[in-house]
Amino acid sequence: MEGDVPAAAATAHYQPASPPRDACVYNSCYCEENIWKLCEYIKNHDQYPLEECYAVFISNERKMIPIWKQQARPGDGPVIWDYHVVLLHVSSGGQSFIYDLDTVLPFPCPFDTYVEDAFKSDEDIHPQFRRKFRVIRADSYLKNFASDRSHMKDSSGNWREPPPSYPCIETGDSKMNLNDFISMDPEVGWGAVYSLSEFVHRFGSQNY
Repeated sequence: MEGDVPAAAATAHYQPASPPRDACVYNSCYCEENIWKLCEYIKNHDQYPLEECYAVFISNERKMIPIWKQQARPGDGPVIWDYHVVLLHVSSGGQSFIYDLDTVLPFPCPFDTYVEDAFKSDEDIHPQFRRKFRVIRADSYLKNFASDRSHMKDSSGNWREPPPSYPCIETGDSKMNLNDFISMDPEVGWGAVYSLSEFVHRFGSQNY
């Protein structure tokens, strides 16, 4: 797999912020909740300051984004998601890591390795498929995110994918605001919105 050697070297002295992948809370097609639960774990275990961690929503205006190295598409081709969510840890040690429970890349994966293998370059992607990134501090995500899971029901009210067994995540003000997180309109929702190049410049290799 591409990036295995540098990924192994980069993670040699890094203690993951999460349990092993197979011990994390995971429900297929509920990436926004998987990452919320990962933020909750980091908050409760206090190994790293929560302010070092971010939920990252990846989408675009057309809600059609290619991501490579996903379990849903073995081989060399990308999956075209409407959106995807990962966790970003900007370690005080200077290294940034991506936690993606749906990737075949290491978990966690060094930022640059993940970007190179999973996002590749915008130069080779038609403009309508280029990714944008909404980066939200983990504490803000835990406080503000809410989903009643209605987006996972079809027109007949049947589940497209089985829902998580735990109760829906809601706040005192909202039971459903997922679309505000998926939106890449910087005037909507929480956090900051970046292009791929801006995202890499902000969190990439110049930091370590």
